[in-house]
Amino acid sequence: MSPIKVCLVIGAGDATGGAVARRFAREAYTVCATRRTLDKLAPLLAQIRKDGGVAHGFGSDARKEEDVIALVDHIEATIGPIEVMVFNIGANSPNSILTETARRYTKMWEMACLAGFLTGREVAKRMVARDETATQGKAHKGTIIFTGATASLRGSAHFAGFSGGKMALRGLAQSMARELGPMGVHVAHTLIDGAIDTEFIRTQFPQRYALKDEGGILNPDHIADAYWMLHQQPRDAWTHELDLRPYMEKF
Repeated sequence: MSPIKVCLVIGAGDATGGAVARRFAREAYTVCATRRTLDKLAPLLAQIRKDGGVAHGFGSDARKEEDVIALVDHIEATIGPIEVMVFNIGANSPNSILTETARRYTKMWEMACLAGFLTGREVAKRMVARDETATQGKAHKGTIIFTGATASLRGSAHFAGFSGGKMALRGLAQSMARELGPMGVHVAHTLIDGAIDTEFIRTQFPQRYALKDEGGILNPDHIADAYWMLHQQPRDAWTHELDLRPYMEKF
């Protein structure tokens, strides 16, 4: 019997996070998916199981240290070793700097960055502790992928909170990659630069959504393919930062 391989997706929403969960499930990974509200995971879990995969859902607030520690401990003790962790919490809530509040700004930073630190730290602790027996003699002990955005690189008007959190997450990913790479953990950060095919874009930005047939918005399944590619890379050619955008998006 093949050993259980776990992919933990923090923020397995209806677009990118869900697509990543389905992609790894197709590769025989046991998926552990989280959202703050467990009920919202039901369609994703049902689809993975219908397709022959194995999936577990957890209602968890990644901003709370005790919740994150308990989640990782539970998965490692009762399901299997976490080989891949994808952090995919959004935290995008535009607002003018003139009317932004400390409470909203702090919440966005907690969602975009603090949660990434907490989950990244806890998973990394387990990964670096794996011995060669647990990793089947491989020097690659695991992969951690943080989902970034256009705001990770530049702060647009009305996005002070979002860009502050995403830029901090990018710095976290860079620091972790430099420390953990020599220990066998591949840390990657993705820049998702453009609109993603979601219900929100379809209903709120119909003109942008109309570009879908021209390849003008990102397909979540294609983003998930890139995440799988990152996990498959040999450590002599690891990508730390990968940008994904429609061909018509300016950069």
